[in-house]
Amino acid sequence: MVRLPLIATSFAIGLSALALPALAQTSSPEVSSAMTDADRDALRGEIRAYLLDHPEVIFEAVAEYERRQQTAQADMDLALVQINAEDIFRDGHSWVAGNPEGDITLVEFMDYRCGYCRRAQPAVEELIGTDGNIRLIVKEFPILGPQSEIMSRFAVAVQQVGGDEPYESVHNALMAWEGDVTPDDLRAIASDLSLDADAVLAAMNGDEVTAVLQANHALAERLQISGTPTFIMGAGDEGEMMRGYLPLDQMQAAVSRLRG
Repeated sequence: MVRLPLIATSFAIGLSALALPALAQTSSPEVSSAMTDADRDALRGEIRAYLLDHPEVIFEAVAEYERRQQTAQADMDLALVQINAEDIFRDGHSWVAGNPEGDITLVEFMDYRCGYCRRAQPAVEELIGTDGNIRLIVKEFPILGPQSEIMSRFAVAVQQVGGDEPYESVHNALMAWEGDVTPDDLRAIASDLSLDADAVLAAMNGDEVTAVLQANHALAERLQISGTPTFIMGAGDEGEMMRGYLPLDQMQAAVSRLRG
């Protein structure tokens, strides 16, 4: 994250280079044409002197700029969620947990190799477990390399071959997995769940698994999601997007906002 002093410095440099000449002009062509170069230089000097005497103005301007940017992004996110609500909340292939009839839906775009996804998992589980009225949807979104892809393909294949219950077990196991997974590891996991390991491993590179991951990536692109975890907290077809790791209290605050 860029720190405020650096932003403020850049802002001040930009203001000196761009804003001051502009401020030296006036909206009235007659007055502007009447100003001499000396007048303009004097005005620029006064502006510069004011900023040097009141540098806090620069920080105030930066803070206001960031507030407007955040508001614009939030408005854009709301629109993107509404436009893509069908694929976000009812895609027909993502794993659904929690209360299927819950009044709030929490959607998570995740990657098994993502440290922040792993860090967020206990908070997600506690939120679902303690609230009792939240529906959870997990979107497999492998973006951190070949191992991420392998893990997600395996999880989706397990769901397609064995259903939601073994998928949940695999999801939790892979979220806690240390190091790389090998074909022997995957075969052992499938066998431990009493699944046909050959069928699962064969399905991993099949068209159906590929279609799920491609659909998730296409949806993420439409939503301008480029990192994990990314959460969408929704009620009905409306919701807010929350990019990055969130502690439990912030998740609970989002639930309260949506419930009004």
